[in-house]
Amino acid sequence: MTRQIIETSDAPAAIGTYSQAVRCGDIVYLSGQIPLDPETMELVAGDIESQIHRVFKNLRAVARASGGQLDDILKLNVYLTDLANFAAVNSIMAEYFSVPYPARAAVGIAALPRGAEVEMDAVLAL
Repeated sequence: MTRQIIETSDAPAAIGTYSQAVRCGDIVYLSGQIPLDPETMELVAGDIESQIHRVFKNLRAVARASGGQLDDILKLNVYLTDLANFAAVNSIMAEYFSVPYPARAAVGIAALPRGAEVEMDAVLAL
């Protein structure tokens, strides 16, 4: 199968050696998104809720660029530097997704790029 690279200016540009997303057939692999503002490439100011919202907005932009939407996500991975923010992820996720929700993992980690407190990646089916 042919791989198609997905890029959009509505989400942050890659800050490393990766693509925003890669489509292979009807499956799209969305790279990890941290709460960078796509216009400034700076972390959003504010609390963890602001960071979570920005991450979902970034994922939505890449999903749309691939021809999909957040509700097409099969698997979502959430990385948190503080698992005490797990409840905030659940609450805010319900604003961006509808039932049935995707499969999901939430992992506590020591650190994320640029000092972010949350990162998410996903697998989407078109």
